[in-house]
Amino acid sequence: MSEFVDWVGVDWGTSNLRAWGLSSDGTVIVARKSDQGMGKLTRDQYPGVLETLLDGLVGNNGGALDVLICGMAGARQGWFEAPYLEAPTDLRGLLDGAVRPPMPNNHLAPAILPGVCQKAGGDNVMRGEETQLLGLATLRPNAHGVVCMPGTHSKWVSMNGTRIEHFSTAMTGELFDLLRHHSVLRYSLTEDSNGPERAEGFAAGAEVGLERPEQLTSELFAVRASSLLSGRQPGWCTGYLSGLLIGTEIGSRRALIGEQTVPLIGAPALCALYAEVLGMIGAQGEAVDGTEVVLAGLKAARAFIV
Repeated sequence: MSEFVDWVGVDWGTSNLRAWGLSSDGTVIVARKSDQGMGKLTRDQYPGVLETLLDGLVGNNGGALDVLICGMAGARQGWFEAPYLEAPTDLRGLLDGAVRPPMPNNHLAPAILPGVCQKAGGDNVMRGEETQLLGLATLRPNAHGVVCMPGTHSKWVSMNGTRIEHFSTAMTGELFDLLRHHSVLRYSLTEDSNGPERAEGFAAGAEVGLERPEQLTSELFAVRASSLLSGRQPGWCTGYLSGLLIGTEIGSRRALIGEQTVPLIGAPALCALYAEVLGMIGAQGEAVDGTEVVLAGLKAARAFIV
């Protein structure tokens, strides 16, 4: 059965793929998702995956269905590379930098949005987050300040309206995973503890990270030593490691945070941990719905041209 939409927005991540069929006023008519993220695909598989996901969707104008894509489909190792815009940059120009990959048929017309790179003040890149940031700026006109995007590679972005001024990346989530599974610390950790011991360890680790972020490599070994000498249980040690890494990330960026509320875009449970640590230094974090802002960003990117 066919479903009629005006256009489709797509968020193509490393692990997953999400799509929304929208009306001309931005109302979501249909939502679909798949586990066919970039990490599972070869370049020649992308067109078929997109066609399968959007099967049955028909454009209201009777021609090719416009599909606007953000995320890892535009990476060098993805479907079709969309070159970066260079920060500082105004995100209202995202669609100007879009690329249009070839399709084996003519009923879909995909366009892939670019990421953002930074060369001045330290090399850095983002891909996918820029669309969320445009969405946040659209939902909060004239807002400015720092935005935190917790995740495998957390982003800290200085925004002025729709303009990215500067950003940095912290590999906090990836470090946690690597240390938990591939270091000597793994003997002191657990995979599934979310009880009071973990919360206690998290608070202790966060306090150390906030106070002494420059000593991270030394403090990490306290995870192992605490289990051997002080009888700390795996749940406490896992929490301590998480808190130490997040505390170090936030502690090394105190000058950026200031007194304004910090929007947090990411998984709700992870944003809650960041908000907890921000509260320990007298700041406030506000969790923002990731789906809401990526949809707002896709709509805004399209609206600035169409």
